[in-house]
Amino acid sequence: MIAISVQSGSNGNCIYVEAGDARLIFDAGISGRQASIRLEALGRRIESADAVIISHDHCDHIGSAGVYQRKFGLPIYVTRKTLDAACACRSLGTLTDVRHFQAGAPLRIRDAVVHTIPTPHDGADGVAFVVQAEGKRLGVLTDLGHVFDGLGDVVASLDAVFLESNYDPDMLANGPYPYPLQQRIKGPRGHLSNHESADLLAAAGANLKWACLAHLSEQNNHPTLAMRTHRRVLPSDFPLFVASRYESSNMPEV
Repeated sequence: MIAISVQSGSNGNCIYVEAGDARLIFDAGISGRQASIRLEALGRRIESADAVIISHDHCDHIGSAGVYQRKFGLPIYVTRKTLDAACACRSLGTLTDVRHFQAGAPLRIRDAVVHTIPTPHDGADGVAFVVQAEGKRLGVLTDLGHVFDGLGDVVASLDAVFLESNYDPDMLANGPYPYPLQQRIKGPRGHLSNHESADLLAAAGANLKWACLAHLSEQNNHPTLAMRTHRRVLPSDFPLFVASRYESSNMPEV
């Protein structure tokens, strides 16, 4: 498998994965133009993708889904509740190829199986993903809510993972966000902290070959701080990366 973080953060999310003969895009939260330019710079054409698979209804994950379909001819895979919630608060434009799935049900797209995992994040019907192909498993695990039952087992089953590491607790507590928003972020329907992410990776075991920290907050985190927190509990030679909020990041092959 080949994995590319096209962008990751509250300013927009998009991950591209090649799994067997399947070409998959997870989330459409950045402009079609930027997604196309960044993938083309890495030798990929967005038009060749087989699917755009949406995790939940927040704009930084679904806001450009209509553009991806109309401009590039890509089918949109999304739960019905997620699409209804997104359309209730913004216009995605005309969608002519929508393929609904049930949260928790697997998707089969060419050689790949995409396992969908319901999450307690505060979307209408949020899911995270595990992509399986040719005996390998890649996790796309962001906007998780909290460390819910079974999440550790999922991470331990993976060969590689994009894992949410959204905030540093001290930065959140002493930063500019009002108290109710702080409570939402660290609450059971919010995001994972650096410490929670690090603990998950530390417990994952030897099967995990690399991890990319994803969806870092601009106000309440910093790549250097996230890396430092993880390095305290991970082996010094474990391949660890941070997905950029501003550009693409090509990960090692799975």
